[in-house]
Amino acid sequence: MNRRTLLTVLCAATWASAADLPSAESLLDRFVEATGGKQAYAGHQTEVARGTVEMAAMGIKGTLVRYAAEPDHYLVVMEIPGIGRVLSGVKDGVAWELTDLMGARVKSGVERAEALREARFNSYAVWRDLYLKVETTGEEAVDGEDCYKVVMTPAEGSAETVYLSKATGLGVKLTLTASTQMGDLPAEMRFGDYKRFGGVLMPTRLTERSAGQEIVFVLESVEVNAAIPATQFDLPPEVTAARN
Repeated sequence: MNRRTLLTVLCAATWASAADLPSAESLLDRFVEATGGKQAYAGHQTEVARGTVEMAAMGIKGTLVRYAAEPDHYLVVMEIPGIGRVLSGVKDGVAWELTDLMGARVKSGVERAEALREARFNSYAVWRDLYLKVETTGEEAVDGEDCYKVVMTPAEGSAETVYLSKATGLGVKLTLTASTQMGDLPAEMRFGDYKRFGGVLMPTRLTERSAGQEIVFVLESVEVNAAIPATQFDLPPEVTAARN
């Protein structure tokens, strides 16, 4: 077999394999349905989630509270022994962070764009608003679970790859390159222990690995449509000062 014939065979095999894969659109829509469907998501206007954050290798365990409200108001408060308070939030297009160790800062560029995507309420259900292009690129097992790999490309920032279970349609893993103060860092997130809150299945255990560290977030409760004062999302004075 000459090189031209071999190339033709390999290309044909690749095209056939790609044609056999479900479209990324159908897989992401299946995920929305598997977690409750658009109607269930639409029933959520606010969420207050409480849980823990743990860095086992460092012997550190703290608490977290996450506030979220339509359309894109977001606040996470973590209390971590030895580190102190770590706050991050989004309001009216302003993405910020405030820590006892480093003080206040306002995010910009790609880091801001990533924070705005994370803050979008019911982001799973409105994935079409957040990504310019989605593509199924292959199949891969994650911890023994067969998954489809879907690459999602936003308007700003690096592409993200989500691994969706063939059996359940649920998200199992996400890989991305995160923009941080320390530069771009590859990160991996594993999702598990899905539970239903207000008709929507949510992963209550998230394991994040990045820069040689592993952080485990566990949600213990999620209050749907809680009464959250509008002032809850106001920028702290330190952040307001950092903007000026």
